[in-house]
Parts: sequence; C-alpha cells; structure tokens
Amino acid sequence: MKTKSDTDIEEVKRRNANSGLTYNQAKEQLARQLQKKNNTIQ
Repeated sequence: MKTKSDTDIEEVKRRNANSGLTYNQAKEQLARQLQKKNNTIQ
C-alpha cells in the first residue's frame, strides 16, 4: 500500500522492524543494566 506521496508503508514498517532498538528501548535496557550493576555492588 502506498500513500499519496508514493511512500510504501509496508517497506517502511519492514525497515523499522529491522533497524534495532528504539530510543525508548535502549533507555530501558540501560536503566535495567545500571540497576542490576548497582544491586550487585551493594
């Protein structure tokens, strides 16, 4: 399916799915790692 601007929506979705972590996912992962590290230090 394409938009009026000739953008292939399915192609965009496929590329996004293969692009790695989102900003929020990366932030959450870092927070979990820091929490785990802090818990092991104490």
